[in-house]
Amino acid sequence: MRILHFADLHLDAPFAWADSRVAGIRRRNRRRTLERIAELVGELHADILTSGGDLFEHDRVGPDTIAFLRSTLGDVGCPVYLAPGNHDWLGPQSPYARRDWPANVHIFTEDRLTAAALADGITLWGAAHRAPANTGDFFSGFRPDRGGVHLALAHASENGGLAFEGPGKRPHAPFDAAELEQAGIAFALLGHFHQPRVATRHLYPGNPDPLEFGETGDRGAVLVAIGADGTVALDTKLVAASAVHDVPIRLDGAEHREEVAARVGTVVAGLKGSVRVTLSGEVAPTLQLDLAELARSGEHLDGLVVRVRGLAERLDLDALAVEPTVRGQFVRDAGAIADPDLRQRVVRTGLRALDGRDDLEVG
Repeated sequence: MRILHFADLHLDAPFAWADSRVAGIRRRNRRRTLERIAELVGELHADILTSGGDLFEHDRVGPDTIAFLRSTLGDVGCPVYLAPGNHDWLGPQSPYARRDWPANVHIFTEDRLTAAALADGITLWGAAHRAPANTGDFFSGFRPDRGGVHLALAHASENGGLAFEGPGKRPHAPFDAAELEQAGIAFALLGHFHQPRVATRHLYPGNPDPLEFGETGDRGAVLVAIGADGTVALDTKLVAASAVHDVPIRLDGAEHREEVAARVGTVVAGLKGSVRVTLSGEVAPTLQLDLAELARSGEHLDGLVVRVRGLAERLDLDALAVEPTVRGQFVRDAGAIADPDLRQRVVRTGLRALDGRDDLEVG
């Protein structure tokens, strides 16, 4: 049995960080990604296609996207199994509740594991989120009512992996990995975690097209080959239509904005797609940054985001202290602070306030 599994595509995602043009490009790329996944089904001779939830955004999905989904999934040439997640949860107004899905598309509709019989004595057990939050553990206390090899398809949070998702990730349908063996599940095809993760009895493929900057790892659709004895072999296929780059740039010694623009331009010149540049370092007090102007230097890109992290003025406190100015008096008064790091932060804060600047960080 050959299964092509993906999850967390998030069609119609808002991309709040982007302007309307860039957000539109990224949403179109998510459709292209699903088309690539559909093409892979035939290329890899997959027997079924599975989605582990968050296929779309329930509160934003439009009729055009639903028509696209029905057409694309209906043409893949094999059975398709969908397990609704917390973002595409199944309720009375959900697109999943429609009756016009293609005959090859099977949607799990219960908030408990229910069976779909596959070939070769394999049973796929799937479950759905019936609300956007507070869905319980699908696996606790579950036992199959038949023999053979048992697989699971669900949108669920394995408790041991939640820490790797970052502080903003909330648990949905949480479970412990040990429950899979207790439940007689040979392998679980999951969604919810955007960071790809493989364990002995479960798999998170990661979102196949990046949603956020900083997402790393080989994410995509995973070909899961299931042996007659329940053994599993995995092969990740990259399918992303979006190129996303996170680029750090040190500006040490920079004195004016044209110098910064030249450094940023040189770095992003050979890149494509969406780029986030993070500026850091110690710069001359003369530098006046204009982040909006810098963002316009990426006109060849889908989008360029510029942020500041750890960018501060390089201060010569001895030189400043002899100035016969308010600035000089402020620096001399700050000389009474014994801690040199604290003195630097205080002076930077005060001088920025005196100059009316908000383009650099304090420390």
